[in-house]
Amino acid sequence: MKTAIATDKAPAAIGPYSQAIRAGNLLFTAGQIPIDPATGQLVQGDIKAQARQVLKNIAAILEVAGSSMQHVVKTTVFLKNMSDFGAMNEVYAEFFTPPYPARSAVAVAALPKDVAVEIEAVAVVPEKE
Repeated sequence: MKTAIATDKAPAAIGPYSQAIRAGNLLFTAGQIPIDPATGQLVQGDIKAQARQVLKNIAAILEVAGSSMQHVVKTTVFLKNMSDFGAMNEVYAEFFTPPYPARSAVAVAALPKDVAVEIEAVAVVPEKE
């Protein structure tokens, strides 16, 4: 069984997809780009500003689903330019603590709305005590 997860604290889906899907105790987020959910506008600025907004969006989705960044087990980072990896990684380290999630990072030819970074995550939704 799968359940769609949605929150207004992250950008609304702009196509035929869900912000996240919960399947059992796993949560799969859609790729998030640096849209400020309060304004619906792209965050302006460098890769750090964009990565920070992307990770805030992921955190908001995880929270509404009953999970958190601490429960992320895998991320995939899509970068428009691999030379941005170091700066993105600095921001990434602000959101995760050991043991860090497994991660893949790939350079792509283009991203939606011509952003510099998109990130998706897989997290565990812990059982309520």
